[in-house]
Amino acid sequence: MTTKLPKFIATSVVRGSQQGESHGGVYTVDFETQECLQHVDWNTGEIDFEGRGADRGLRGIELDGDDIYIAASDELFCYDRNFRIQRSYRNNYLKHCHEICRMDRTLFLTSTGFDSLLAFDLNTNDYIWGIQVQRLDRQWHGIRFDPRTQAGPHSVNSFHINMVHVNENGIFLSGLKTGALLHINSQFEISEVCNLPQGTHNARPYGDAVILNDTASDHVRYVGRDGVNKAFKIVTYADEDIEFAGVDDSKIARQGFGRGLCPVGERFLAGGSSPSTITLYDLESEQTVASVNLTMDIRNAIHGLKVWA
Repeated sequence: MTTKLPKFIATSVVRGSQQGESHGGVYTVDFETQECLQHVDWNTGEIDFEGRGADRGLRGIELDGDDIYIAASDELFCYDRNFRIQRSYRNNYLKHCHEICRMDRTLFLTSTGFDSLLAFDLNTNDYIWGIQVQRLDRQWHGIRFDPRTQAGPHSVNSFHINMVHVNENGIFLSGLKTGALLHINSQFEISEVCNLPQGTHNARPYGDAVILNDTASDHVRYVGRDGVNKAFKIVTYADEDIEFAGVDDSKIARQGFGRGLCPVGERFLAGGSSPSTITLYDLESEQTVASVNLTMDIRNAIHGLKVWA
């Protein structure tokens, strides 16, 4: 294969660790040289330890010129290219944020703890609107609110919304329990695009297809409108090579847990999994190109993933 292999920026979260231990961080991973560098070690005394997995690490990533936006559970951080924090932004309606996505000068953030999506204006550095997803009488509804006021929705996590993707056709979002990829149009009406397996992460449109981490079945999937269905088994390792196996009594920390998905041009997909591994898949040949493992600690799982220029 003569194509130059890509470089990625990735975040990780850690399940089952204790206060004083690392809770993941920010990495750059060069597939060409197989080099992995950790730039941020996320270890803070402000992490909430009440709910497993809820607040332990850094999440979605977006790039805006020289700015790197990375979401934590309830705070949006802006880093420079040397991975120094420049500023950060909280909001009362940002809770258990997972993925984020930029379209022009607006950043969209999933607020899992409110079944909501928040919009952040990159020019004014302010959260400008929110929409809560509801399902009533088998119909999806979007309830708009102003996140700058106290008149927003109550905290609720019925759908575990964990993914947002925005393009010229509108806003797409999904969650572990939506059972579908949802679309929000310019009138903030919500409709279903297609069905999704329960437990899905990172579902989004990709050309005339949908790509997703079918986390429950340990596969990355490409499903085309033309009926083409491509599945890639997520990499796993020998049990004796896994570190800290069995320490997480929530059973969430397991091998092959797929989360983090990133298109690379029109031919390749990169997917994240645990223990923290990034794998490059070739949609044309339907083969796995390469994998880079960051750690064999089963508690450490990839979350956010972007091509790093």
